[in-house]
Amino acid sequence: MDTRGGFRENSTEEVVRRYRIDVMQMARYLPWLESHASTPVADTYTNERMEHTMPFPVYDSTLLGFVKDFQKTALVDRNYAYVYSRNRLRTAADELRFIEGAEITEMAELAGILSRYVLEGNVRGAVWAEGVRNRVLFSALTKMKEIIEFWGKEPKGHGHG
Repeated sequence: MDTRGGFRENSTEEVVRRYRIDVMQMARYLPWLESHASTPVADTYTNERMEHTMPFPVYDSTLLGFVKDFQKTALVDRNYAYVYSRNRLRTAADELRFIEGAEITEMAELAGILSRYVLEGNVRGAVWAEGVRNRVLFSALTKMKEIIEFWGKEPKGHGHG
């Protein structure tokens, strides 16, 4: 167990191997996540002819693609609540502070933060848009990618091919 209560992987190589494919697959969404941090990614659909029905949210197709692709990865942690309680994460500011200081030993926690937004968004869709707007999705995924790139280098610096 590490100092934050999480389980350590046996080696940096194992962590890199465990997360690399999924993180790099999800990294293709980083430019979109970054550019949409201040742009609405959800809207509410209403229609005058449907005055007796509830309005429903309509999401950006790239956001829906991110959610769908994330759910297919091994990054999904259904026990993300433990990451939040163990690390006393209560607000987006807490999440961003944790993400900024995260090291390779906190990869599971970073995946837990991403999982919270994706899984809670399945129930309450506004959470997806919130994760884009507050930059938590972008920051957590960027940090995971940076960690993989740093620790995943070949010994002579020839990349990670």
